[in-house]
Amino acid sequence: MSHDPEIEQLRAKTHCAAFLERATPPWRLDRRESTKSCLKYRRGEGEILIVNHEGKGWWDPQSEAKGDVFDLVQHLEPRLNFGEVRKVLRRFTGVAPRFPNFQRSRGESRPALALSKRWERRPRLQPGSLVWRYLAGARVLPRRVLERARAADAVREGPYGSAWFAHRDDHGAVTHIEIRGPDFKGSVKGGDKVLFRLPGGSAPPTRFVLAEAPINVLSVAAFEDVRDDTLYAATGGGMGPKTIAAIETIAARLARTPGSVFCSAADADRAGDRYAARHREIADAAGVAFERLRPPIEDDDWNDMLRQREEAAK
Repeated sequence: MSHDPEIEQLRAKTHCAAFLERATPPWRLDRRESTKSCLKYRRGEGEILIVNHEGKGWWDPQSEAKGDVFDLVQHLEPRLNFGEVRKVLRRFTGVAPRFPNFQRSRGESRPALALSKRWERRPRLQPGSLVWRYLAGARVLPRRVLERARAADAVREGPYGSAWFAHRDDHGAVTHIEIRGPDFKGSVKGGDKVLFRLPGGSAPPTRFVLAEAPINVLSVAAFEDVRDDTLYAATGGGMGPKTIAAIETIAARLARTPGSVFCSAADADRAGDRYAARHREIADAAGVAFERLRPPIEDDDWNDMLRQREEAAK
C-alpha cells in the first residue's frame, strides 16, 4: 500500500468539529449533553453526531455510521469522491473549532409514531451482545435483572454498545428514549419523558420504587433480587408535568390497596433529596405510606453502591 503524507496530515490536523461548525447548514455544540471526550453536535430535526478521539473521530448514535474526518465529509456529502473530499479538507487543516452553542427550540417534537418506529427498529437486548456486556460489566447489573428488562421490552440495543431505555405512558406506548453507553449519555430527539418502567411481577404492584435514572432503578432491583410486588421506575432526571401525572396515577392505584408503599430511590445528594421530598408530597397526597431508599454514601447513587458491592466481593 502506498503512503500518502497529505492524507495522513489531513487526518491528523483536521478537527471533525471544525468541519461540522462550518458546514451548510452549520452544526452546533449541545454543551448540556456533551462530555470532555464526547462532543454532541446537533443540526436540524433529529440530526445528532458525536465527535470523539479528540476531534479525530465521530459517530452517529442513531445509526451505524462512524469513522474519521474523510468518512464524515462523505457521510454528509455522499456525492463527493475521495479526491473531492481531500480538496474540501484542505480548507480545514489546522482550523480550531469554536464550539458555538446549540439553542433549543421550545415545543419542537417528533411525532410519537416515528419514535415508536425507531424503537422497534432496534434489536432486543440479547445475552452476550455489546450492550449486554456493557450493562453486566461496567454497570454490574446481574443476569436476572437484565432478563427481566428484556422480557418487559424496557431496554433495547442502540449503536456501538449503547443501551436504549424506553419511557412509556400508562397505555404502554413509547414516549421517550434515553441512551446510555460507555462514552455517551443522551436521548433520542423528539420524545416526551414519562416514566421508565420495569414490572417486578405480573400482578398489580403494591410497592413502587422511583429513581432518577433507569440504570439506578435497575440497580435497586438488583439489590432486591427483583421483588414480585414492586413496580420499578425512573423519571430520567427532572419531573415534567407528564411524569408527575404518571406518578400521581400510580400513587392513586397504590392507595386502593392497604399496606402499599411508595419508595423514593433518588440519589444521595441535594438534588436527590429535593426529588425525594417531592415524591413524599405525592405519596402523602394520595394517602400512601412513604419510604426513602437513600444510598448510604453521600453523593453516590444506587449503581455506585452496586459496583462497590461487586468490587468488595472480589
